[in-house]
Amino acid sequence: MRKLGVCVVGIVLGVAVLSGVAYAADKLAYVDLARIFSEYSKTKSYDKLLSDKQSTYETERDKMVNDVKQFQDKMNLLSDKEKEAKKTDLEAKIKSLQEFDRQKQTDLRKEQDEKMKDLLKDINEAIKQYAAKEGYTLVFNDRILVYEDKSLDITDKIIEIVNKAKK
Repeated sequence: MRKLGVCVVGIVLGVAVLSGVAYAADKLAYVDLARIFSEYSKTKSYDKLLSDKQSTYETERDKMVNDVKQFQDKMNLLSDKEKEAKKTDLEAKIKSLQEFDRQKQTDLRKEQDEKMKDLLKDINEAIKQYAAKEGYTLVFNDRILVYEDKSLDITDKIIEIVNKAKK
């Protein structure tokens, strides 16, 4: 009975050692996604595009705000009876401004989300292709790692790939 127990323990240890060797054969790497995003040329062009749209929106909004202020200033010069008559016009202008704000903010947020998805798709595709070509089993995001060996960092290679693909 004792020999059987020793034999079973030996087999379990053997399997554990062999599985450890199998895991050691895996090729691992990690990437710094934040750095890839910031150094990806497509990110910079998207940022400029969205910044231009934001500026255009702010210019339009400022014009609408000035119109409301001017209308309010004119109303302050009117008699109470005339003010009451113009009150609905002022409320309509304010409501229009609020609706414009809401719509533009929604549009900008939606476009930003779409651009982010597009960038992530490009980056993920580059990582998949590079990992398959180089025989990597797992590629991690550096945000979830407690410790990383800098020799496993493939961020520079991925940045090179995505920027080359953009051109």
